Amino acid sequence: MSKVVLKAQDLDGYLTEKDKSSLSRMDGLYRQAMLSFNILSHLAEGPKPGSDSERRREEKNLIELYNSMGSLMQDICAGEKGIQVYPFVTPPESHGEVSRLIAKLRDVRTGRQEFVYYIQRAYELLFNLTFGSPSAGGAGPNKNYLIVKTPVTVPVQNFAVHKIPDVDAAISDTVMCVMLRGALLPSIIMSKEIQEYSSTGRVTPFALFKIKRDETKSEDDMEYILDLERSYFRPEDLHGKDLVFADPMNATGGSLVTVVKYLQDQGVKPKSVKFLNVISALKGALRVTRAIENATVYTLWMDPVLNDRAYIMPGLGDAGDRINGKDEDEQPRDILRLIADYGSNVTGLYRSQLRIVEQTVLRR
Repeated sequence: MSKVVLKAQDLDGYLTEKDKSSLSRMDGLYRQAMLSFNILSHLAEGPKPGSDSERRREEKNLIELYNSMGSLMQDICAGEKGIQVYPFVTPPESHGEVSRLIAKLRDVRTGRQEFVYYIQRAYELLFNLTFGSPSAGGAGPNKNYLIVKTPVTVPVQNFAVHKIPDVDAAISDTVMCVMLRGALLPSIIMSKEIQEYSSTGRVTPFALFKIKRDETKSEDDMEYILDLERSYFRPEDLHGKDLVFADPMNATGGSLVTVVKYLQDQGVKPKSVKFLNVISALKGALRVTRAIENATVYTLWMDPVLNDRAYIMPGLGDAGDRINGKDEDEQPRDILRLIADYGSNVTGLYRSQLRIVEQTVLRR
């Protein structure tokens, strides 16, 4: 068997009747929002008599709808320990920073280099949400101390002392599991964060899974295809470990569920599964926590719904394309070509992580 396929019907089987009712309520609110989208788009085509007052009225209506959707998502997630949404579990004073970051990622005017910059910032925040706060099951009250030699040498060589969260216990068994290809750079960023916070400079091992969904299908009949011949992992290296998946977008949860269910069928019993997303759809987050025991979704932002093609709305487009650029249909890049395309700036910054990724591929 070289390929494993999971169907959308299998995913929906994990949802409870309460989940389906909540999702239906959210769909109704978003349909109202789309009516506002149409009106605002029409008004943007050119000024008309009374258009300013109509635009302000519709913008106010849209703000109220988004507030209602946000409150509903917060209520749904309040009873879900397996779903940690940054604005729902952190102090209010930090929410503006995250909201602005997400707005920049969504913006159609944000170019590729700027998009990668904001993805890096996003995963720094996600690391702290996942490993740096006791409420999320990460760092405890203890601190590690960094003693740093500075460039100041007058009158003597200077050193600085800095306290950082002690996350050693939380990261000691982590394995970065990469669902290619949009997830490659976010996974490398997360591994770098783990290295920087580790008192021993630990570089995580990597497991690489070639998985895609069938884009010719709709959300209702979607298929998720795991290509084992182009994946690079050893089940024995994953057993009993904390598996960390860093994928910028969690739309349906199907790719993660496909990978983890396959591993479980091979006898792998993870200690935990952590799914780190910049944006997660409510439906995808619920599916993951229902389908996988001891899984937690950590997401910087939650979006309300999916469209018929299983894309997140309002979403931010194809995160993989915006990070890596598009592949040619006839000549898709392999993982080593993708790494080379990151360029010297990225490869210099993440050289330890890239070395491990290369070894993972080449040892096979």
